[in-house]
Amino acid sequence: MGAKNDCIVLYPYPAMGHLISMVELGKRFLDLTESFTVLVIVAEAPFVLPNVDAYIKIVSETHPSIVFVRIPPLPYFYADDYYPPRLRTIELAFEFMRASKPFLRLALQAISLFTKVRALFLDFFGSPVMDVADELGIPPYLFMASPAAQMALFLYLPTMHLNTTASFKDLDGSLLEFPGLPLFPAADIPQGLEDRNKKAYQEFLEMSKRIARAAGFVINTFDPLEPRAVKALADGVCLPDGRTPPCYTIGPLVAPDKGDGGVECLKWLDSQPRKSVVFLSFGSMITFPTEQLREIAAGLERSGRRFLWVLRSSDDKDADLDALLPEGFLDRTRGRGLVWKSWTEQAAVLSRESIGAFVTHCGWNSILEGVCAGVPMVAWPLYAEQRLIKVLVVEEMKLGVSVEFEKRGLVSAGELEKRVRELLESEEGNAIRERAEVMKAKATSSFREGGSSQRAFLELAKTLGALTRPSKEFTFTCL
Repeated sequence: MGAKNDCIVLYPYPAMGHLISMVELGKRFLDLTESFTVLVIVAEAPFVLPNVDAYIKIVSETHPSIVFVRIPPLPYFYADDYYPPRLRTIELAFEFMRASKPFLRLALQAISLFTKVRALFLDFFGSPVMDVADELGIPPYLFMASPAAQMALFLYLPTMHLNTTASFKDLDGSLLEFPGLPLFPAADIPQGLEDRNKKAYQEFLEMSKRIARAAGFVINTFDPLEPRAVKALADGVCLPDGRTPPCYTIGPLVAPDKGDGGVECLKWLDSQPRKSVVFLSFGSMITFPTEQLREIAAGLERSGRRFLWVLRSSDDKDADLDALLPEGFLDRTRGRGLVWKSWTEQAAVLSRESIGAFVTHCGWNSILEGVCAGVPMVAWPLYAEQRLIKVLVVEEMKLGVSVEFEKRGLVSAGELEKRVRELLESEEGNAIRERAEVMKAKATSSFREGGSSQRAFLELAKTLGALTRPSKEFTFTCL
């Protein structure tokens, strides 16, 4: 059994979405076991912003058993390469983590002088450092902050690569078949996989081969949300030899609702009727041009629905709202709509009784927050694996509807109005809302005694040699 000073080490790609999910994993370990300290190694990077430092400070104060270790800055990596996200970012992410190997090795060697490292948890961008864990005799586990379906896709990618000579971008109009996934259009393949002749594709292909030798997969999902993908992984059908590493579905891991982000915004929501407000939020990485903002504004106005819109603009971050939005829009929608340019805590918003629909960019953290809140979704994917997640939300989980894009890459006012009305005013929208409520209950029960996520966590802890707390104390909340 593990001693009190044993530890697990988490090494996330140092962007907020990856960092938060992995820290939540560390918190769950502390809820579960008396055996471990949790160490989080953070590589200094050009995209580590002040809010990351503030986040680390808060976690350190509230969870002193989580210890952060900083790796020095790496040369030749520049912030302009990462913002806004583009295809090159994928290549840089792998390159950045690969370049950190000497620093990670030194950090792990130093940590091992004082404590036994039971496991190293990496996300898929961190897969190039798996050989460091092998050198030091530390079991490497892959933590998947994305859906189980994406894990199934990655594992099957080398087989797909051998079965065709065509790039996915040349299969326009074709439906792709991967174990554990519904049939989906080639256009919805995750960003970076479109062209087999590009470096991003080669990085993903090599990553897919590497992760097959991990000690296990820890996935931020829960069995009732993705039964087809979970079964495909368990049955070993994603790899040609059928030897899939053990899979632990331990989600949903979402940051808890602290209810302290954007207090005035939350007060406004609490004054609105139940299930009446459309919430629009598109993450922290992408901003819209003024043309798209005005289409959104027109669509919301024409829908006649109440709304809360977290707005970020790419044309002029300091411009006032009147300059960004159609003339008179704020006056005409005053009272039934709120445009919010400041930060607000998304989990706190989604937990409000007044929220009736969530227009989301389909980041997996956001989808899980929507699921935990029981809110139906309008899927508006923007980058990375979000088009694939859109397919899962709409076709597999049936928890939302999706927007259609014009040829110029925009979503028109009429399209947004149509999807909002479809979700809030149609029989199908009512059916989606009922399914969302059912899935919320399943998300909560997954962490109760005997639930699928609790069982998976206990099995993982047993594998790592952890002394677990009595099961009556092992309780999680979703939001």
